Amino acid sequence: MTIQFLGAAQEVTGSKHLITTQTGKRILLDCGMYQGKGMETDAANRDLGFDPAGIDYIILSHAHIDHSGLIPYLYRQGFRGEVISTPATRDLCALMLLDTAYIQEQDVKWYNKKMDRLHQPKITPLYDANQAQRCMRLFVTVDYNHPFRVCEGVMLTFINSGHMLGSAIVNMTIDDNGEKKRIAFTGDIGRPHSHILCSPEPFPQCDYLICESTYGDRLHDDQMVTEDELLGIVDDTCVHRQGKLIIPSFSVGRTQEIVYVLNRLYNDGSLPRIPVYVDSPLSVNATHVFRMYADTLNEEVRDTMRFDPDPFGFNTLHYITKLADSKALNHSEDPAIIISASGMMEAGRIKHHVANHISDPRCTILIVGYCTPTSLGARIQDPSKKWISIFGYDHKIKAQITRIEGFSGHGDYKEMIDYLTSSVDVTKLKHTFIVHGEMHAAEAYKDHLYENGFRDMSIPAKGDTVTL
Repeated sequence: MTIQFLGAAQEVTGSKHLITTQTGKRILLDCGMYQGKGMETDAANRDLGFDPAGIDYIILSHAHIDHSGLIPYLYRQGFRGEVISTPATRDLCALMLLDTAYIQEQDVKWYNKKMDRLHQPKITPLYDANQAQRCMRLFVTVDYNHPFRVCEGVMLTFINSGHMLGSAIVNMTIDDNGEKKRIAFTGDIGRPHSHILCSPEPFPQCDYLICESTYGDRLHDDQMVTEDELLGIVDDTCVHRQGKLIIPSFSVGRTQEIVYVLNRLYNDGSLPRIPVYVDSPLSVNATHVFRMYADTLNEEVRDTMRFDPDPFGFNTLHYITKLADSKALNHSEDPAIIISASGMMEAGRIKHHVANHISDPRCTILIVGYCTPTSLGARIQDPSKKWISIFGYDHKIKAQITRIEGFSGHGDYKEMIDYLTSSVDVTKLKHTFIVHGEMHAAEAYKDHLYENGFRDMSIPAKGDTVTL
């Protein structure tokens, strides 16, 4: 049996790990799209490193596009196997893959206009809306903690990883020439205390661990400090400076968490009476899915719902879907909070909001999550930068650029290690593969793991194949 690391190897995005069993079954753990470099990722997304028609199963850890976004592309290239996920992951993918198809169409249209001017070859989207919809027929859903027979000799159990709605640790037992080999793939590990999600649940002992390392080199702030920080930024920006607070946020998970915190601040009378806009059709639809699965959220949310039936809505909150309403926000001079996608500012309406407010000293752009190093979201945080290019135009940076770590959906290195060591006996691990982290974070995480008793570890490069 082999594992080939085809994405999120010595980098954060494009999660894909291919297991080939002794009987020849080909199982892809995650099917993520490369993100964060605009059209530069197009070639990486097209060059899969395997024949999609030869894949028997895709097993998804969760719905984020850097873990699921290439499923329609594989479908277009001939994949007709099963996509196995939790029910919530399936429902979110139905929204997110269709939205990604639309974003690609818009990005490619803009890119091809530029290529026309340069007399360079045009490109086509990786997939279209029709393929994004058709691939959903391949999904098979499995609840948490229910052992599932994938095929002869392969058993699967999903354990809640606490990272986002529906996210899971993928636990597999594979019969390899009569020997049972246990593999755990963490996907992304959540935090022990989330505003809305349940804590990660312990997973069974494994022989081989494939573990993320996004925040392998840092620690987060305290959660309550996060709320105080957010309220302070709202007061400073919207009350004292009479500006707009622009919050780039992933549509699924992060947006709902921020809205929930604002809802709580509204309920206790702390939030200034200013309009709050969630400007993202995907965020609106995803929030409906969160409402559908409200009984799976943490105890605090369920307690809130005893007196507030909608923890994702309050009187000054407005969900925007129409493009005309989105554009109108950029012409308004009134103080407001605008939450819009995407979190890395690489696509979607947020790029327009940032472009329209980056040069206004009354405004604040608040970063609430991880941004890959080459993304607009990362570049805008460089304190040495005085100008930033957006949509091909240079903008002077006059708005305040600030960051809150506490809304991150990824555990920091201590939280992840506490979780891993509470789940398994690390002395019984045969090997740990460190993935889904920039090299500096992965190396730091490896050192932290070693300090906590882990041995036999590696940081595979893209394309590396290991025989178990």
